[in-house]
Amino acid sequence: MIIRDFVFDFGGVVFDWNPAAIVRSHFGGDWQGFESPEALGRAIFSHGDWLAFDRGERSLPKVVEQTAQRLAIAQPTIHALLAPIGEQLQPIASTVALLESLRERRQTGEGIRLLYLSNMPAPFARALEQRHAFIAWFDGGIFSADVLLTKPHAPIYALLAQRYGLQAGSTLFIDDHAPNLAQATARGWQTLHLTDPVQLATQLSTHLAKA
Repeated sequence: MIIRDFVFDFGGVVFDWNPAAIVRSHFGGDWQGFESPEALGRAIFSHGDWLAFDRGERSLPKVVEQTAQRLAIAQPTIHALLAPIGEQLQPIASTVALLESLRERRQTGEGIRLLYLSNMPAPFARALEQRHAFIAWFDGGIFSADVLLTKPHAPIYALLAQRYGLQAGSTLFIDDHAPNLAQATARGWQTLHLTDPVQLATQLSTHLAKA
């Protein structure tokens, strides 16, 4: 079936998202009692405190306070780590080039839409919208914190489908996190598990040829 709606995750697909690298850059070798930057990154970004921030149920000051207390790290240190992330996230050049090619196809009259479905805290979402003009290329989408829902839970997929009138077989969802694809598959969407952003154009071309 022809793909009409291309739904992109943001972190790891459109924007570089590497918690271990963020931790490594910020802490400079002192992993605060953890064995590695990867372990410290998981303790910060995979904990329920952060997930509540993603879900829009916790403010930045609150997640800073709770994370600092839980990990026994100075609150100003955690704030300096988390607060600028929205400004620091960098677009993945190859994905932006792909988006531009899809946008050009749309402008020539192909009936396709570009949408996004991203777990993203509200302050970071607003920073991305303000800093990156190419986000205006999207026809719409959902940031988790704006709707108090997150992937991989079914309601956020249902909301996107309802809001934009998505048809199951003609919708393709692209995400780098395999558990997020399961709900999309359950809805009948086509899915693409991105393991290397540089390979996205090739993966997409192969998928569309098979479709």
